[in-house]
Amino acid sequence: MQRLFRWLLGGVFYWLPLALHAQVQRADVYGFRHYQLLFQHDTVEVLVKSRPGDEHVRKPLLLFCQGSLPQPLLKLEGGAPYDVFPFSPDKLCVAYHLAIVGKPGVPLQQNVADLASNFTCRTPTARYAVNNHLTYYVRRNRAVLRYLRRQPWASRQQLVVAGHSEGSTIAAHLARQYRRVTRLIYSGGNPSGRILSMVAQGRATETDSTRTGENTLDYWQQVVNNPGSDTTKLGDTPKATYSFSQPASPVLQRLAIPVLVTYGTKDWGAPYVDLLRVECARLGRRNLMFIPYIGAEHNYFPLLPSGQPDYAVFNWDKVAADWLHWLQSRPAVTRRKMPGKNYLLVDRLRGKG
Repeated sequence: MQRLFRWLLGGVFYWLPLALHAQVQRADVYGFRHYQLLFQHDTVEVLVKSRPGDEHVRKPLLLFCQGSLPQPLLKLEGGAPYDVFPFSPDKLCVAYHLAIVGKPGVPLQQNVADLASNFTCRTPTARYAVNNHLTYYVRRNRAVLRYLRRQPWASRQQLVVAGHSEGSTIAAHLARQYRRVTRLIYSGGNPSGRILSMVAQGRATETDSTRTGENTLDYWQQVVNNPGSDTTKLGDTPKATYSFSQPASPVLQRLAIPVLVTYGTKDWGAPYVDLLRVECARLGRRNLMFIPYIGAEHNYFPLLPSGQPDYAVFNWDKVAADWLHWLQSRPAVTRRKMPGKNYLLVDRLRGKG
């Protein structure tokens, strides 16, 4: 199965709430700085990972937008958590402070024994169902970034946003709406929308009797008929499916900042990433760079002859190393408003905010 890293105990704990009233803090956070912020009357759990000893060193911030499912950030077993990030953060932490934000209505930490087999909460709260959609995540993450960027350890010269799977869509819209973002990493996403990945997956296994692809399209029609519904008996709400099925391709193509797109060529959304590559080449969009992982699936595992992921081959650290290489090889870029259009300016990014 996927390799999971564990963190040592004894990290520095920071309690910096936006709320004016005091709350009880936990005793430790396993090497992460823990922030609890107030957004739309809800408590938002934020973890920041820094290289040991560099917690107060001024570095750029890299926000990682996690994928779908109501998983706690800290999944505990035997007194220590599984990985918070899908990759080892050590190399990225040399140059960046890494931040990640929890899911709404999901506890910061929970024992693995109390979670479902896919590490999700067995009974997600109503807060999760109501807030689990694109608009909420983008607004919440933007508020989190504004807060974190005011901390003395956060450099104003760069702001990187990365996201995988569902998080890639959040990251793309966040980069579009929050102009302080200087670079975007779009990983494992379908730029034509989530529903098309679901349809492709159904088409791959359907028969005349199962009709799984057709059933998915029938489900989509139900979603379109009631796109604002936040009630569901199983899985995502129609509101979540509808919001994450809006194509991100136009958003990506309108960005002027450097964008890295990484994906497995056996992912269900890979043909639509290839379509984006074709369009970017046709339109001369040179700020988007693509790195395909040949023969890899959604989470960068290679496929066995049976079509199942080979969990013995862990590629996430290679992917993260490629991200770091790209970040270090790209010039710093900012956007300044000019009459009529945006211009890319390579400079030292002295902007405020």
